[in-house]
Amino acid sequence: MLKQNFWRMLAGLGLAISLVTNAHSAGDTAQRPRPVKVLIISMFGPEGKVWLDHLGPMEHVKVPGLSADYPDVQCNHDSVCVLTTGMGHTNAAASMAALVYSRKFDLRKTYFLVSGIAGIDPAQGTLGSTAWARYLVDFGIQWELDAREIPAGWKSGYLGINTKSENEKPPLDYRTEVFQLNEALLQKAYALSRDVTLTDSPQAVAYRAKYQSAPANQRPTVIQCDTLAGDTWFSGNALGQRARDWTRLLTDGKGVYCTTQQEDNATFEVVKRAQAAGLADTQRVAVLRAGSDFDRPPQGGSNIDNLLDYQNQGGFVPALNNLYLTGSPLVAAIVRDWKHWKDGVPAN
Repeated sequence: MLKQNFWRMLAGLGLAISLVTNAHSAGDTAQRPRPVKVLIISMFGPEGKVWLDHLGPMEHVKVPGLSADYPDVQCNHDSVCVLTTGMGHTNAAASMAALVYSRKFDLRKTYFLVSGIAGIDPAQGTLGSTAWARYLVDFGIQWELDAREIPAGWKSGYLGINTKSENEKPPLDYRTEVFQLNEALLQKAYALSRDVTLTDSPQAVAYRAKYQSAPANQRPTVIQCDTLAGDTWFSGNALGQRARDWTRLLTDGKGVYCTTQQEDNATFEVVKRAQAAGLADTQRVAVLRAGSDFDRPPQGGSNIDNLLDYQNQGGFVPALNNLYLTGSPLVAAIVRDWKHWKDGVPAN
């Protein structure tokens, strides 16, 4: 009798251990980071909504540390997720870091698509144009003099930090002043979208007619040119020219200024640091910006009207819609042919 009780006790102990082990395994599985094929990064509600409206049923994943306005990451059954960071470089960096280090998502093979509206240089595009970036340039890391007190011959009051003139390239001490994106991914994204027919609006058609030359007065198209980040909105030919010059200066003459926004260098830096921690890959970052307003007025127009009345140009809705039209071929290609994309941008 004692022997039987002894074996029953051992059997019960074994069952208990098995139950505990299985419970821990289930818990580990539940906590395993969720793999993401594409993370679409928007900055405010309408930019995210244009994607959410097309991606089908979404699961909401709450992540501590995201913006109080956008506390969830939303993911569909194809492992495509949408994050809205909040506007400005501070919000972008804080939300991206919260996402990465939450460890709720496995981002090691994720493609990051920044998708947002921007100001646009009328020499490169028009209202509604979408631009894939090769270079991300920070416009905010400069010294500034009052433009009314600049030396004779200077075009603006800006110069690089620790330089002596506006034409001298600064030492890149911040290590965030300029980034170059993966050329293979850029070319693939552009090739997939370059023939897309973009949307327009009657208001945008009327406003762009004020500009005397192409491409400003033409219909929107998909283009490739570079993007400039800075939290201070600007308007006018003098500052617009500084944006062009600064982009060329920091890219050694290779970059072409096209769109102006607030967040992209901050977003990329988070991915760069995540890569150093083995959590992400900067070679999988694409940046798409759509022109919602011009960065300078038409000939004879007012700089202040161009800035204060930017919402009257008519580019906002087309720009939002065109982000999806331009970016979705890349997202679809990645999801549809994941076996070839998962290890990097396919050659063909």
